[in-house]
Amino acid sequence: MKKVCSILLSLALSLGLLAGCSSAASSSAPASASVPASSVPPLTDSQVESAAEAAPEGSATVRVASLQGPTTMGMVELMQTADEGGAAQFYNFNMYGAAEEVSTQVISGDVDIALVPANLASVLYNKTEGGVQVLAINTLGVLYIVTTGGDVASVADLAGKTIYATGKGTTPEYALNYVLRQNGLEPGTDVTVEYYSEATEVLAALQNAEGPAVAMLPQPYVTTAQMQMENLSVALNLTEEWDKVSPDSALVTGVTLVRTEFAQEHPEAVEAFLQEYQTSVEWVNANTADAAQLVADYGIVPKAEVAEKALPACNIVYIAGDEMKADLSGYLQVLYDADAASVGGAMPGDDFYYGAA
Repeated sequence: MKKVCSILLSLALSLGLLAGCSSAASSSAPASASVPASSVPPLTDSQVESAAEAAPEGSATVRVASLQGPTTMGMVELMQTADEGGAAQFYNFNMYGAAEEVSTQVISGDVDIALVPANLASVLYNKTEGGVQVLAINTLGVLYIVTTGGDVASVADLAGKTIYATGKGTTPEYALNYVLRQNGLEPGTDVTVEYYSEATEVLAALQNAEGPAVAMLPQPYVTTAQMQMENLSVALNLTEEWDKVSPDSALVTGVTLVRTEFAQEHPEAVEAFLQEYQTSVEWVNANTADAAQLVADYGIVPKAEVAEKALPACNIVYIAGDEMKADLSGYLQVLYDADAASVGGAMPGDDFYYGAA
């Protein structure tokens, strides 16, 4: 029986390439991957219920929330499979423009699985007193320092400069702060960091700056920005800079979490999701051109050309179990030692790591 993939596609396209918005757009399912999201009418509540009832008997409705960007890019094959009726269960996918929107959904119990910044997962674990568990790491380092000048060849060269960035309060801010401090630069004193809510605002700041300008952007926005500005180049890979100062930990950008209550009540649904999600990630990494088209079709990136160029630099992964625990706990420990508030005030317990010993 055909299942329907309900997708909230957000972030109105701006400047022809970059997408930007602070809240989710309206639902857009059922949808074919080949149909632009904006042209598909939203589902009513009764349609969602009817679609769920059409799923195989005993299967769960799995509500998945994600952010526009690499984390959702790794899930597009599963989204298409669900649209075509080939998924193991009914999925209701929702995509948001800001991490706070996803965290609100998790805390309220309105979603079951969420793809969020790595440190936010720890914050949610502490805030909900163990109410979430991490299923897998979905993206490693995707952050880059870009510049319109040629005077940044090392982290030391950032001294005295202003960096335009997004991601305040999440992985980008804490990763940047750590790398700066490990190189002897204090954020706010030696380096000024101006945070914006949207990547489009960072691009505008770069374009309007007088003289050479510097920004920190994640993929795929680095690629889209370079297509807007011929003089924009990548100066530093933040993952490489992290590895230089913390070789025993990994820079983890995003993770996939599940509400603990849902995992306990629907273990089969969680395992089915993990199998289908891992398949999706592996397919995306092995089929860049086809994956890029799906990324564009689902409105994650406005053009397949942009997605195809960005995908190899997005570090989309599927890391679960003990390896996930080792990488993520090491990363969170670095953040905790630097600023306990960045992980919610305390390191998460062993029960935070789903499927790990």
